[in-house]
Amino acid sequence: MSCLVMGVVNVTPDSFSDGGRWLDREAAIAHGRRLIDEGAAIIDIGGESTRPAAEAVDERTETDRVVPVVEALAGQVRVSIDTTKAAVAEAAVRAGATIINDVSASLHEVAAALGAGWIAMHMRGTPRTMQDDPTYADVVREVTDFLVERAETGRAAGVEEIWLDPGIGFGKTAAHNLSLLRHVPTLAGAGWSVAVGASRKGFLGTLTGGAPPEDRLEASLAVATWAMLRGAAVVRVHDVAQTVRAARLVGATG
Repeated sequence: MSCLVMGVVNVTPDSFSDGGRWLDREAAIAHGRRLIDEGAAIIDIGGESTRPAAEAVDERTETDRVVPVVEALAGQVRVSIDTTKAAVAEAAVRAGATIINDVSASLHEVAAALGAGWIAMHMRGTPRTMQDDPTYADVVREVTDFLVERAETGRAAGVEEIWLDPGIGFGKTAAHNLSLLRHVPTLAGAGWSVAVGASRKGFLGTLTGGAPPEDRLEASLAVATWAMLRGAAVVRVHDVAQTVRAARLVGATG
């Protein structure tokens, strides 16, 4: 299985797919352990929702949500911290996280100083504003150019482990998302490892006749498999067991 499956643990009250289900600390830890048992190679822990129109969370609240969960799960698999705040990233890495999953693509110096891996994602605007009429002249070229520049900046700062994430659903229309997925090989061909997170996202609901997040498994698996076959190194998903089975099949045929 050459593509790594990253399982999502949202320690939030308002994430788009599972907001509130894992806000309780013990529930979040139990969910993370379940995803590990299902085969996740990485557990991605976040304490602030980045859904469209989401409001920011203060640093203290976010840190209090994620650090105990990181501490409980670190050492069983790799743990990533999904944050845009330097102080939260630092606290999580001290607690055992080894990857910073950064939707702002701005924490390269933090990752370098901590010796952590870094996922740099493309986002237009902020979660609160990103879906306000997203417009591009050439979405593939603009996203690729931005991410390659971020990767080069991160490498120059001393980050040794870097993934690039095109930011499916982050300041993009459904057409933009599909174009970026179609061109995963373009991003992978730029010479950097690629991470793709499209699990349960809104455009999948649109394309499947309005299916709610919990009914987007088939669409999410289709996108994850497509990304694996086109060169993604990591897929970030909610449905780990099913995606791990798909990844094993892709690995066996590749």
